[in-house]
Amino acid sequence: MKQFCKSLANNHIFELFIIGIILVNSILIGVETSVTNNAIKLTQQIILYIFTFEILVRFIAADSIKKFFSDGWNVFDFTLVVIGYIPETMFANASMVMALRVLRVFRILRLLRTAKEVKLIVAVLIKSMTSMFYNLILFLIFVYLYAIVGVSMFRLPDPATLNPEQKAKYEQLMEVAPHSPSNSPDPYGNIGEAIFTLFRSLTGEDWTDLRYNSITASEMGLIQVNSAVITTYHVSWFCIAAFLLLNLVTGAVINNYQVAIDEQKEEKEKKEDNNN
Repeated sequence: MKQFCKSLANNHIFELFIIGIILVNSILIGVETSVTNNAIKLTQQIILYIFTFEILVRFIAADSIKKFFSDGWNVFDFTLVVIGYIPETMFANASMVMALRVLRVFRILRLLRTAKEVKLIVAVLIKSMTSMFYNLILFLIFVYLYAIVGVSMFRLPDPATLNPEQKAKYEQLMEVAPHSPSNSPDPYGNIGEAIFTLFRSLTGEDWTDLRYNSITASEMGLIQVNSAVITTYHVSWFCIAAFLLLNLVTGAVINNYQVAIDEQKEEKEKKEDNNN
């Protein structure tokens, strides 16, 4: 029995069959967001039984229980199969039912284990977590620094505290240079909003509009900062964030990609030596 399960688990045709089932399951998950009927539910139930059979085959084929659960993919697949058997009628709370449905949607991620190249990319991302964590700390330091500077220099005054002349200028500013989008608050109104504004700038979304609006506010005397400082602030942030900080993340991933490839080669060579 164990030998049969081992040969089946390593069988290329069986692997292709499971890939096809995963693809069908992924498509049906998308279809169920718009349409659902008894045929789709029955198909999904059959797919769940196939996944159960597959996980049992891999469980029996494993050298030991410990070795089976030491593989993160096995734990992931096993968890999804168990979740699939939990009936939604168990929960009266609508939010719990929704959470259960969301967890079942993660079956789509099973596609990540269908190809060695994809599994390699996932392994690289996991290896990169440590270095990316330190890159994140560096990124947050710069974000916090720029956010404080942005609030200190570019925060617009509260309209309720302005005199009639200043309030007229503020209303004029909102007409000629409104916040983008128009229903958003002052982009540098507080630290939290400034951090979001900087993140938005990082994506390239309307970051030049932030500069133009601030320059207009400066010309109207609503903020006491000249246009050169405003330009330097926004351009320097975009350069640091888009060209330096993001490239650090890219460099970390590329470095770990090479490390993962080397480890795969070493593991393959060891297996070949053991077989010989």
